[in-house]
Amino acid sequence: MTEKRYLKEVGLRATKARLTTLKLLYERGRPLSHGEIQEGLGEGLDRVTLYRTLASLERAGLVHRVQGTDGAWRFCAHRPDQAGCPGNHPHFLCLQCGAMVCLTGQPLPHVDVPPGCSVSGKQLVVYGLCPSCREREKEGREKARSGLRKGR
Repeated sequence: MTEKRYLKEVGLRATKARLTTLKLLYERGRPLSHGEIQEGLGEGLDRVTLYRTLASLERAGLVHRVQGTDGAWRFCAHRPDQAGCPGNHPHFLCLQCGAMVCLTGQPLPHVDVPPGCSVSGKQLVVYGLCPSCREREKEGREKARSGLRKGR
């Protein structure tokens, strides 16, 4: 089991909460909100335990978090040898369904900060509609237009 090995590599005990949370994040392969993780785990973990689990995984470097334009933090798992967001890339957030995806292969821009400052992290979130939500929105507009034509 990969999750167990990764937890051992970073010096964390392989508790059920850590194993199941990490496994879900690896399986989904994209940043998930606390609610999406809770839903994916079902009744197996209470809210507070999940917060603590995510915090310990983040401190250990197995998970990074990205805040969306909606204010919600989303968590994404990566290998222990990857610091921060793997690949130093931006993320895309669907404003309709809230799904977030990593935009790998697209590096974050370099930012010059004032002399003497140190950067602890950076993130870029691009937002809009995912293909599914865009299609639903398009279908809704077409239905509305056809309804208007019939009403003439």
